[in-house]
Amino acid sequence: MKLYRFLSGPDDSSFCHKVSLALSKGWELHGSPTYAFDAAAGVMRCGQAVTKVVEGKDYDPEMKLGEQ
Repeated sequence: MKLYRFLSGPDDSSFCHKVSLALSKGWELHGSPTYAFDAAAGVMRCGQAVTKVVEGKDYDPEMKLGEQ
């Protein structure tokens, strides 16, 4: 099965670490990153889609994607 996640966070090193951790667990970048202003919080936010192929499992909406 192929899984999809959208990672998001503040424009700081914590977001880069979140994406790096996903990559180290076999997730692959999907598309370009996004960057937008969160007017309610007054900060910039980053986003990046990632995908991963997992063999031998069936999709279950209850699964924790980050643990795959």
